[in-house]
Amino acid sequence: MSGADHDFGAFVAARATTLLRVAYLACGDEAEAEDLLQTALERTYRNWDRVRRDTVEPYVRRVIINTAISRARRRAILNIIPMRVPPERAARSTDVDLRHVLMDALRGLPPRQRAVVVLRYWEDLSETQTAEVLGCTLGTVKSQASKAMAKLRTALGEETVEGVIGNAHA
Repeated sequence: MSGADHDFGAFVAARATTLLRVAYLACGDEAEAEDLLQTALERTYRNWDRVRRDTVEPYVRRVIINTAISRARRRAILNIIPMRVPPERAARSTDVDLRHVLMDALRGLPPRQRAVVVLRYWEDLSETQTAEVLGCTLGTVKSQASKAMAKLRTALGEETVEGVIGNAHA
């Protein structure tokens, strides 16, 4: 195994769980999230010699988010609705119920707004870092976050949104 292969393997071993969470939050479906992460890791591996080591995770996040947005657009054009959590995984507690309600509300956001919410509030990136990952301006991040939070507040209620988003890291 070459040094580059070892470095890539170590990165995947250390960050795969966190990146899978980003992918899941970006798309709202477990199987799709796994596919998004696999696609992102494949693209990263192909470009491993060109990716600066201090920017690997932001690079992979950007690939995940961009791929999720592209797929959502393609589905919208084709009018395909992704499958949600299978029925055999019925909710068993209030926390699980709340998580499902939140995921449904996130699925209802346009892909760009969902990406901003995931990166800002779950990944705890700054507005500047979020803009870098998404390849957009700081103003776009602020406006998309504002619109997304307004939609989530409408869908879930003010207290629910503040409680869930505020406790995203708990």
